[in-house]
Amino acid sequence: MTREEAALKLGIHAYAWCSEWSNDTLDLIDRTKSLGLDFIEIPLMVLDRFDARAVKRRLEEVGLLACTSTALLDGYDVTSDDPDVRRRGVEYLKACVRATHDIGASLFTGVTYSQHVKPARKRPDERTWELAAACLREVAVYASSLGVNLGLEPVNRYESYLLNTAEQALRLIDMIGEPNVVIHLDTYHMNIEEKDFYQPARLAGDRLMHLHLCENDRGIPGTGHVDWDGLFRALGEIRYEGFAALESFVDVTDNMHTWTWRKLAPSGDELIREGSRFLREKMRQYGLGGEAA
Repeated sequence: MTREEAALKLGIHAYAWCSEWSNDTLDLIDRTKSLGLDFIEIPLMVLDRFDARAVKRRLEEVGLLACTSTALLDGYDVTSDDPDVRRRGVEYLKACVRATHDIGASLFTGVTYSQHVKPARKRPDERTWELAAACLREVAVYASSLGVNLGLEPVNRYESYLLNTAEQALRLIDMIGEPNVVIHLDTYHMNIEEKDFYQPARLAGDRLMHLHLCENDRGIPGTGHVDWDGLFRALGEIRYEGFAALESFVDVTDNMHTWTWRKLAPSGDELIREGSRFLREKMRQYGLGGEAA
């Protein structure tokens, strides 16, 4: 890699192999490293089964980076009209931030701004935006004290009524007003909500810190119709050096809507081998590194 090139970090979401994280899945850290990736994204959907000490120890032993993610579920909605629900959501997000810090990671992200798949019947009004901004401002200040960045992942209209695009994420970031709040883009959701793949990444610019990379059907990158050249051209132009995780799901989980009704790859390992081969070629093509870890 030349001095002029950026160094994108390529990783995998643990849901490529499992439907829930626990100490029984710690070996996925070793597997991620053996497949030549830079990091693993660990879901924090079930915090009471998350052993931060064990995760940190394994990450250090293996020599692997990590980030974490979640999606707010019913009862934890920071845009709820019920102040008790909002408080529960804020405290849950703070606990996720603490868990992220405790494993030595610096990015916690996901659908952190409103209930995932909220049964909404109208568009969000200004009060909804203000509730989200106020709650996330408190979380962001706490995260900053621990050296953690807070990510917002826009998802498609069937999964969120608040953030569907990069432009909307930037609006909420401006309302929050804290420098450690960042954008997390996902090619699956971009394929549904954005006009193209180039402009959202350019618009996000230096606020972009995380990417989920998969095909339009959540399958192996390079096997569908996502405009990978448009996306990677933008990433090269902004000299992107953040995280980028392959993301697919092996199962339908009890704690998160994934709608995985058919097999999207032969296996998690095959998703990584084929997907990373394709993505590393794009990285090399657009000056973003591309050598295996």
